[in-house]
Amino acid sequence: MRAKASVIVPICAGFLMSAMSLIPAQAWDRADPDVFAVLPAGASGPEGLAVGPNGHVYVTTFGFKASGPVTGAGHLYEFDKNGILVQHHNVAGSSPHLLGIGFQPTTNALLAIDFGNAQVLKVDPATGSTTVFMTVTTPAASTGLNAMTFDASGNVYVSDSFNGIIWKTGAAGGVGSKWVRDGLLTTKGVPPFGANGLGFNKAGDTLFVANTGNDTVVKIPVSGGTPGTPEVFVNSINGADGIVIDAKDNLWVAANQSDEIVVIDPTGKVIAKLGDFNGVSNDGVPHGLMFPASPDFSKDGKTLYVSNLGLDLRLFGLVQAVDSQWAAKMKRYTISKIRAHIPDLTFQD
Repeated sequence: MRAKASVIVPICAGFLMSAMSLIPAQAWDRADPDVFAVLPAGASGPEGLAVGPNGHVYVTTFGFKASGPVTGAGHLYEFDKNGILVQHHNVAGSSPHLLGIGFQPTTNALLAIDFGNAQVLKVDPATGSTTVFMTVTTPAASTGLNAMTFDASGNVYVSDSFNGIIWKTGAAGGVGSKWVRDGLLTTKGVPPFGANGLGFNKAGDTLFVANTGNDTVVKIPVSGGTPGTPEVFVNSINGADGIVIDAKDNLWVAANQSDEIVVIDPTGKVIAKLGDFNGVSNDGVPHGLMFPASPDFSKDGKTLYVSNLGLDLRLFGLVQAVDSQWAAKMKRYTISKIRAHIPDLTFQD
């Protein structure tokens, strides 16, 4: 019996060594994202986020706290590269409910979606004063303007989560036209937002659109500025929300129902899952990602900033999500920062 045991030990050891050699050098990077900034006391959850030409991080608030909706105008916050609050303005003439924001590439103008009033505003980031940049032809009560992107000419594209529309206007604004309308951009899922984050690839011949309630990213071919037929590019991103596309055409997607960033390569293969939720402190500050909504890169591309909306879906009469009870504990709202690094998933044989 002793002789047999002496044979079994090296066999088992050899098996374990072989198995260990198949473990990836790195797996999904679930390290706790750093808290880049904490919004001031009394602020509601940040949704829209964009890095400005000066490298500062700008966010707008959606107008919902753990206690419910707020009143008054929406808010714009500007943070410097160290996460220090530089400016805070009420966005003049807006509803409390602001969503996507972006800096128009041809003019550097700051545009903000006023979800509550179904319009896009041009905002002076130094004062908070506004002019109406874009309106739409559908009734405000049934319109869900959500996120925006731009093409190389400065034309503006805005997703409509409730009507399955991508609205388009020229660089000077005006009344939006229905550039695309398709059933793949609507949803009956949870959360009840269809078309959401969107962005063009570097060639400008494809627009990618997240469908939050369907957990999909939709791919729309573009030729000469004319859209082709939308198709599902990839499934199973839990609550696909904001999108930002890197220099290699990888899609970095905020998964608001699984509290992570999912990175998809141009073929639709997942190549990274970054971040996670790591609880709420006794003073009501979330750690890690909590209902992440809008991502954007630092100017050097080394850091990803993410707004943590921290939304409790029960506020809308919906059945709770797995993190709704955590969202109800939040008293302050945050912006996270994550190292924009894609782990090596090759096996070491």
